[in-house]
Amino acid sequence: MTSSDRSQTVDVTRTYAVRTYGCQMNVHDSERLSGLLEDAGYVRAPEGADEADVVVFNTCAVRENADNKLYGNLGRLAPVKAGRPGMQIAVGGCLAQKDRDTIVRKAPWVDVVFGTHNIGKLPVLLERARVQEEAQVEIAESLEAFPSTLPTRRESAYAAWVSISVGCNNTCTFCIVPALRGKEKDRRPGDILAEIEALVGEGVSEITLLGQNVNAYGSDIGDREAFGKLLRACGTIEGLERVRFTSPHPRDFTDDVIAAMAETPNVMPQLHMPLQSGSDTVLKAMRRSYRQERFLGIIGKVRAAIPHAAISTDIIVGFPGETEEDFEQTLHVVREARFAQAFTFQYSKRPGTPAAEMADQIPKKVVQARYERLVALQEEISWEENKKQVGRTLEVMVAEGEGRKDDATRRLSGRAPDNRLVHFTRPDEPVRPGDVVTVDITYAAPHHLLAEGPVTAVRRTRAGDAWEKRDTARSAKPAGVMLGLPGIGAPAPLPPAESGCAVGG
Repeated sequence: MTSSDRSQTVDVTRTYAVRTYGCQMNVHDSERLSGLLEDAGYVRAPEGADEADVVVFNTCAVRENADNKLYGNLGRLAPVKAGRPGMQIAVGGCLAQKDRDTIVRKAPWVDVVFGTHNIGKLPVLLERARVQEEAQVEIAESLEAFPSTLPTRRESAYAAWVSISVGCNNTCTFCIVPALRGKEKDRRPGDILAEIEALVGEGVSEITLLGQNVNAYGSDIGDREAFGKLLRACGTIEGLERVRFTSPHPRDFTDDVIAAMAETPNVMPQLHMPLQSGSDTVLKAMRRSYRQERFLGIIGKVRAAIPHAAISTDIIVGFPGETEEDFEQTLHVVREARFAQAFTFQYSKRPGTPAAEMADQIPKKVVQARYERLVALQEEISWEENKKQVGRTLEVMVAEGEGRKDDATRRLSGRAPDNRLVHFTRPDEPVRPGDVVTVDITYAAPHHLLAEGPVTAVRRTRAGDAWEKRDTARSAKPAGVMLGLPGIGAPAPLPPAESGCAVGG
């Protein structure tokens, strides 16, 4: 994008809303879109507002009914737009990259369609659509500029995404993402570290390294050990307390990465390692370049090096051709790996993927029954693993808005180093999101821990200061943190993807 493109502004104050579907990468992209719009003079519409002058849909294409969901939402907005002169609707993201002109044909009231590679053009395309009074469809076939060069509106003052790569070189038969986001492109390590240092300077204390296949980092720059080196380099940044990453691929998960995790104090004892299936036959059909033995071997090495690590995963149930024996192999891996958490998905066709055309599609009733068995087993294991946390003393980073029942229970919520959600008794002294409390775990549920006794220590942090500064300024301007270059990310912990293929394999 040229400097003249970036300087485009609107003549009067107009409001915007960005609606995000899909994976962490889309969430991260939406923060860029919000930053671009605010940089161009737009103001974020109030939370919960029914109308905005500009509505942007950042779409996902990994579900079978993704297009139905989009067109349903667009249909609901058609009469709103008809009664609101000057309103504009834009559609971006993976579905826009995939369907292109189809969107305008099916929803001619859409003003702008843009792809995953040119999100930086949104303000220009909106202005062009307004002036020319016709839809603008612009889909770039390759990345125009790495997203971190764009302005960003962060939702958190104390935690952020840091994108280290975009795209994916894998060819999993259930996943359309590589076709939509392109081949892997890595950022230079110096650019990544400069962004992290800038974030820490603003008060961020936790970052999550983000990539479609995060531990393949280095393949584009010719260094197979680049990811482990990057983790170690993060350990040298003063003021950076917590480092996480998502999502790795078992194929690229090497011993040097395990060593870096174990030996770098601010790299958290947490690992999200997508399994997808425990059956070697199904893994081969998925074009997953590892087998059950390799996967369990990685889990064993991680546990040996980091005994308290919490390991989570993604699993797809009912992939075409999956037999009962295949499914039992998945259950076997779940029992052996003892995941703290699993994001489980029933297979659904992704149009444009090889798996969608495979024979032996599994009947819905069979998939549902297997899914329920898997969920029941994982719930049991999650609860058993959480019970092992009872009696431990943990440092918990106070979170903003994690506990839906906090007001009723007089508790606060936060994340332990291993990313487990902890609800704790509200201390007498005030604490802020980003501050750190020390608590003793007294109770475990499958998806959270409780610390029902008094907080034993409170540590006020620069991250808490940053949150307080932003909170104080909320009455004067819209919430969020606007920074220019380098661009910055989104709050941790990561929301689960809508499918097990969107970020990481």
